[in-house]
Amino acid sequence: MVESNTTTIVVDTTPDFRYQMLRAGVMKLDAVLFTHPHKDHIAGLDDVRAFNYVHKTPMELYANALTGDAIMREFAYAFADKKYPGVPNLNINTIDDKPFMIGDIEVIPILVWHLKMPVLGFRFGQFTYITDANKIDAGEKEKIKGSDVMVLNALRKESHISHFTLDEAVAMVQELAVPKGYFTHISHQLGRHDEVNAGLPKGIELAWDGLEIMNILFK
Repeated sequence: MVESNTTTIVVDTTPDFRYQMLRAGVMKLDAVLFTHPHKDHIAGLDDVRAFNYVHKTPMELYANALTGDAIMREFAYAFADKKYPGVPNLNINTIDDKPFMIGDIEVIPILVWHLKMPVLGFRFGQFTYITDANKIDAGEKEKIKGSDVMVLNALRKESHISHFTLDEAVAMVQELAVPKGYFTHISHQLGRHDEVNAGLPKGIELAWDGLEIMNILFK
């Protein structure tokens, strides 16, 4: 979740989206950004209906064409001409690699590769968020440079077909000279949190549920 004084954005609606929102006490949500169409990143979308009810407006979704098409297939009932009462009210905005604004937050899309699937990472001010990737092209790396904080996927220590390994993720943060790196989208195969952290370079650590990073949007 990315939040300014006036705007709240969530990246992806995972299967436990409802629990995450309740746990964090989120009462206002302006938009959802999507990285890619895999089920573990879109499955919780139906639960935005609670925000529809409170705000009396459609939920604004931002996704590339590939992901937007998948959302319309998976949640076809939300886009039917005659909708059943109570289904989520969704408005899909198709995005590409061009920056755009949601409220007072600038969003800079970053194209990364999940094997052969194009996935969108996002930069918000001095914060860059990337998940489900194993390759970032040179031009897209330039969009990341200068970030103060970067969140990146690091699935496990062993090689994987479509995710960065732990060593590859460390190398990427160091190559881009980002002062603070947090790793997410990790598997149980990676090992225990404290033991893995003990072996990581200074300025890099595993993320955790409830992690908050302050004062990185407007500098």
